[in-house]
Amino acid sequence: MKSLLVTILALFSFTCLYSQIYPDKYFIAFTDKNNSPYSIENPQEYLSARAIERRSRYNIPIDIHDLPVNPQYIEAVADIGVQVINPTKWLNGITIYTNDPSLLSEIEAFPFVKSVRKARQATQAHPKTDFDDDISLFKPSWENETIIDFSNRTKATGKSTSLQYGLGYNQINQINGIPLHDDGFQGQGMVIAVLDAGFSYANQLNAFDSLYMNGLIYGTRDIVSGGTNVYQGSFHGTGVLSTMGANLPGELIGTAPKAGYYLIRTEDTGSEYLIEEYNWASGAEFADSTGADIINSSLGYVDFDDPNQNHIYQDMDGNTAPATIAADRAMSRGMIVVNSAGNSGNYTSWPWIGAPADGDSVFTIGAVDANGIIAGFSSIGPTADGRLKPNVVAQGAATVIASSNGGTTTSNGTSFSSPIIAGMTACLWQINQELANMSILEAIQQSGSYYNNPNYQYGNGIPDYNQARMVLSAQNKGIALTPESIKVIPNPFFDKIGILFNAIDSQLVTIRMFDITGRLIVSGKFDVQRVGLNYLELTQLDFIKPGIYTLTVIAGEKRLNSQKIVKVKD
Repeated sequence: MKSLLVTILALFSFTCLYSQIYPDKYFIAFTDKNNSPYSIENPQEYLSARAIERRSRYNIPIDIHDLPVNPQYIEAVADIGVQVINPTKWLNGITIYTNDPSLLSEIEAFPFVKSVRKARQATQAHPKTDFDDDISLFKPSWENETIIDFSNRTKATGKSTSLQYGLGYNQINQINGIPLHDDGFQGQGMVIAVLDAGFSYANQLNAFDSLYMNGLIYGTRDIVSGGTNVYQGSFHGTGVLSTMGANLPGELIGTAPKAGYYLIRTEDTGSEYLIEEYNWASGAEFADSTGADIINSSLGYVDFDDPNQNHIYQDMDGNTAPATIAADRAMSRGMIVVNSAGNSGNYTSWPWIGAPADGDSVFTIGAVDANGIIAGFSSIGPTADGRLKPNVVAQGAATVIASSNGGTTTSNGTSFSSPIIAGMTACLWQINQELANMSILEAIQQSGSYYNNPNYQYGNGIPDYNQARMVLSAQNKGIALTPESIKVIPNPFFDKIGILFNAIDSQLVTIRMFDITGRLIVSGKFDVQRVGLNYLELTQLDFIKPGIYTLTVIAGEKRLNSQKIVKVKD
C-alpha cells in the first residue's frame, strides 16, 4: 500500500510539473551552442549571400545568435523517442511532440538542456467553419476583423497618377506614398517576408499574376505542417499580401507591387497555443536566412486556448514573450519588423497591444479609417514599461484587399494597416539602402501627423512617406538648415518644386512665386504641424513659362528669406 501511494504521488507530481495532456508539444531550451559544427567564421553554411551582405552593409557582426541550434543536441533529444518539430536558433531550442510524459524527464536530465516548457496542451480544437479557407475570425488577434465583398462596385480611379489604384487609392494616398511610386520606387530589389496563417488561392488570383510571372514570389515555407505548401489554412495571409503586392490596375495596387516576397506560414488557424510564438521565431529566422529586408507580421499573442499560457500585461515589456524576443532579434540582424497592433482597443479588460508588437524595436501599426480617425478596435499602448505604442497608424478600417472570388473586398483590422506600412517602407528603404533600419523608421515616425504630440492611440500618427523621403534625401546630401530657414529642391525645376523648411513651431506657411515683374504666379498654403525639418511641395507647374522667378516663404506672419528659382523646359 505504501509503495502504491508513493507511485500515485510521483505520477501526480510529474503531471503537475509538465501539465501533460495527450497529445502535447513542448519547447526544449538549450544551455549553449558549444561544440557546434557551425562557426561564426563560416556564415555561408547557414546564411544566404544576401543575408550576409545585409550584415556587412550595416556593420552587424555575425554572432552566436546566428549559429544554428547544435545538431548534436537535436539528435540526442530525438533519440529519446520524441518528434522534433522546429528548431529556433534565436531562442536556442527546439519544439517537440511526444505522447509519452516519461520521456520529458529523460530530456531534462541532459546537461545541455536548460528547461522544458509546455508549448501546446491538447484540448478540443476550434470547430471548422466556413472561414477555414477565408479570413479566420476565431483567432484572438483577428477579432473584430470583418470582410465585405464589393467586387461588383464601380471601380474608382482617384486622382491622376502613374498607377491606376482603383478603390485602393485612399489607403496609399493617405500616407502620401503615391509620389514614390510615380518616381519609380515600387519596391524593386527589396524583399518582404510575410508571416501569416496561410495564403489560400494566392497562386490562383489575378491580383498576384505579375508577382508570379516576374518571379517575385521567391519562396514559401510552412512552419506549422512542414514543407512548402502555404496555399492552405487561411485566406488571411492572401488579404495581407494583396495590400502590398496586388497589381490589379483600376481595382487595387499594393504599396510594393514590384518587391519580392517570401510567404511563410507560422500560424495554425485551428487552435491558439504558445507554440505559435515559437513558430513565429522559426519563421522569422527563415526570413533572415534568405536575406529578407522586411518582415510583415499581422499576428499577435495575448490569450491562448490553455489559459495557463496567457500573457499578462506585465509581459508586454519588450523582453518576455518568445515572439517579442525573436522580433527584436530580427531587428538586430538589420531587418525591419512591421507588426499589427491588434484589434482589442475597445475591450476594457485588455485594450493594449500584444506580442510581438511590444518589442522595443518592432514597428507597431495601429488602424484609422479613410478619414484618418482612429478605429475603435485598434489596440493601444503603452507597453508595460511605459514606451509609446503604436508607432504609427494607417488605414485599417474598410481597407481594400483582394477577394477570394477574384475581385476586391474590404476588411477591418490592424492586420491590413500593418502591410500597407510594410510595403511603403520597402519603397522608402529602396531609395535609401545605405541607411540602417532604425534611421528609416525614425524618418517615418518624424513624418507622422502626431509626431509633436504623440499618444497611445495614434502613436506618431499617419506618416507622410514623401516627407520622410525628402528629409532623408536632405540629410544624405548634408543639407543642414538653421531654424526657420528654407532650401528649394530641385532648382532649376520643371513641373514641381519642393521646399525644405525648418520649423520652430506649428504654424501656417504660405509659399508664393513671383515673376520678374513682381506678378504673383502661384501661391500655396500649408498647415505645418511638425517642429523641425518639413517638406512642402508645389506641383503641376508645367504651365509656367521658362525663366527666372522669386520664391517667398511666409511662416505665420514672418517673411523668411526669398530665393531665386529657375524654370526650365522639359
